[in-house]
Amino acid sequence: MMGPMAGPLGAVVLEGHEGPMRVLDIAAGHGLFGIEIAKQNKQAHVTGLDWAPVLRVALKNAEKAGVRDRYSMLPGSAFEVEFGGPCDAVLLTNFLHHFDKPTCVGLLEKVRKSLKPGGRAATLEFVPNDDRVSPPMPAAFSMTMLTTTVSGDAYIFRELSAMYMDAGFGGVRAHPIPMSPHTIVMGQA
Repeated sequence: MMGPMAGPLGAVVLEGHEGPMRVLDIAAGHGLFGIEIAKQNKQAHVTGLDWAPVLRVALKNAEKAGVRDRYSMLPGSAFEVEFGGPCDAVLLTNFLHHFDKPTCVGLLEKVRKSLKPGGRAATLEFVPNDDRVSPPMPAAFSMTMLTTTVSGDAYIFRELSAMYMDAGFGGVRAHPIPMSPHTIVMGQA
């Protein structure tokens, strides 16, 4: 289901950047997003952060994609492990919606500290319009978060942008993915 989102996310994060780069993929899951960046930039090294059993799946996917030699694992919780760095890019795909705003800002601050000056943090989220009832899928996702998390939400762009700025990011932009209910939100350290 997320496979079709990986290509557009990789293109937006890279914006044509070639050459060596370090990428941290937080809540990597299947690893497809970081793997796609490694496929699009042959000199990118990706570190997937997630629980160890989940990262084994990502590692198998990296091997299938031919990027295993440029894919590392960092097992644990994004809230507890040290990110290392400096990174050129950090991915937070399908993650922020699980948490309340202060928790998101705290995590984004930790992300910013792990980035090089000018580095990028990119989230992939369902982002409803300001009216919170359109488009249908992102708006309905708010109900999913209401019933499955303690304090998560499908945040509108203005809220996500404010979280990024509160964490010290600038240049926050939204990149809706065509023919998809997802939006990439990216900020610069």
